[in-house]
Amino acid sequence: MKEKTILSNKLYLYLTEFFAGMSVMAVELGASRLLAPYFSSSQIVWTIIIGTIMIAMALGNIYGGRAADKNPNPDRLYGRIVIAAVWIAAIPVVGKYIILGISAILIFSVNTNFLIWAAFAACMVIFVFPLFLLGTVTPSLVKYTIDSLDDSGKTVGTLNAFNTVGSIIGTFLPTFVTIPAVGTSVTFLIFAGILLLLALIYFISTRTKSKRAVAGGAVFLFCCVFGASDSFAFWEKNLLYEGESVYNYLQVKEDENKIILSTNVLFGVQSILKKDESLTGMYYDYALAAPLMAGAAEKEETETLILGMGTGTYAAQCRRYFDGMKIEGVEIDEKITTLAKQYFELPEEVTVATYDGRAYLNAIDKKYDVIMVDAYQDITIPFQMSSLEFFTLVSEHLKEDGVMVVNMNMRGQSEGNINQYLSDTIAGVFPYVYTIDVQGSTNRELFAFNSTDALRMLEEGKETVEDEKLLQLMTHVSDWLSEYEAGDYRMTDDRAPVELLGMQVIDDLIQNEVSYYKAIYEKEGWKGLIKYL
Repeated sequence: MKEKTILSNKLYLYLTEFFAGMSVMAVELGASRLLAPYFSSSQIVWTIIIGTIMIAMALGNIYGGRAADKNPNPDRLYGRIVIAAVWIAAIPVVGKYIILGISAILIFSVNTNFLIWAAFAACMVIFVFPLFLLGTVTPSLVKYTIDSLDDSGKTVGTLNAFNTVGSIIGTFLPTFVTIPAVGTSVTFLIFAGILLLLALIYFISTRTKSKRAVAGGAVFLFCCVFGASDSFAFWEKNLLYEGESVYNYLQVKEDENKIILSTNVLFGVQSILKKDESLTGMYYDYALAAPLMAGAAEKEETETLILGMGTGTYAAQCRRYFDGMKIEGVEIDEKITTLAKQYFELPEEVTVATYDGRAYLNAIDKKYDVIMVDAYQDITIPFQMSSLEFFTLVSEHLKEDGVMVVNMNMRGQSEGNINQYLSDTIAGVFPYVYTIDVQGSTNRELFAFNSTDALRMLEEGKETVEDEKLLQLMTHVSDWLSEYEAGDYRMTDDRAPVELLGMQVIDDLIQNEVSYYKAIYEKEGWKGLIKYL
């Protein structure tokens, strides 16, 4: 093996290990953000990401060790780093198209657990290969750094320490700095650039002519030009805002009638502002029955707490239709609150705490007339806000005649669906639980209370409603409210399988939506399907 001057400096080899570890974790976190708009950010998706990446690293370790023993030329290692860097840089350019392509294929061939299989396939295609290559770094560096068996333990330990420290920084840096500041796409490019620079330093210092390095640099520059966009919903045009926060991909769009917020594009509308200040046509309108149940028509002041504030749609509706509403909101994503003030006319009088909903309840001892629980994240409610213990905490923060209203955003049909679990859990805390399906959507609204007067207050409160359309809706709600018959499906802090339950409902919804096109595909194949599309 010819002498490589830079390799005589172990610090450079340790830095190689450091930046490789950093990049692996950065890509892992970037993977979660790339997949979230299409497959959710649930624990299931995280499990798929971590599992596939661990597979890639394990195979890389095996291959790297064998390759280093067979041919210890470091040109090969740094050549693999170039390929990994270019692949990572290409993810912002082609990744979202690969995800949609895989989804389009699987949606016609998978009948159950579609999101699981699609997310797994996307991870395998997009992320396994570059991380397999980075997995070869550690065993290869061991070959170059160990001078003798006398200090082998110390050397390997130092390499692992550099890798671990790099991984730690690679965990925090994307989450708290690069993704919120410049987005997921640029984050991929930043860490790809670091890897590429590391390899180029090696090839330049050793005066090794590498066509691979030159080509890698050219492709990287191409990706920087065409991959810097942070648009996951590339089919959308003229958005008011598109960006990312610590928690979400965020999108604000406007038409002549409304402004809407979407968090993670394939999971619907999270908040809406109607320009004519009319009813939204969504579950927020049904939830307006809660203040009436709590006696808002008779009270000078009705104190309302909204867990999952979003941009304040429910707060705005309550203030518009009821006098004396004092509203507090809790929203974990501070960027959404900023958008609420910028685009959704959130009144200054509405206070918003940047907090987890359950943690907020634990921190205060105040009681409310109405507590709205609207904390869905993507396809499911956070498990800590779905348990018996959580709803007990909500009950303790309600006044004697207070009402809790819960938005359940996926109306499951099969036995043991997520709404049954939530409803049974709530019924284990509240003696009176009523539900109603929201017309024209998959949402279901649940009202829970401790006082028998709530339904009477709803009937009496309707008499005070001046808006004709709201009166019609409240009449519909009172006519169609159904007392919930509790079963035995209950969730606790110890066991709340909300992700799996949410996936089951998503499967049902997807199959219902694509059944028409599946029939065409089965009858006429791809050509017939394309013709109908």
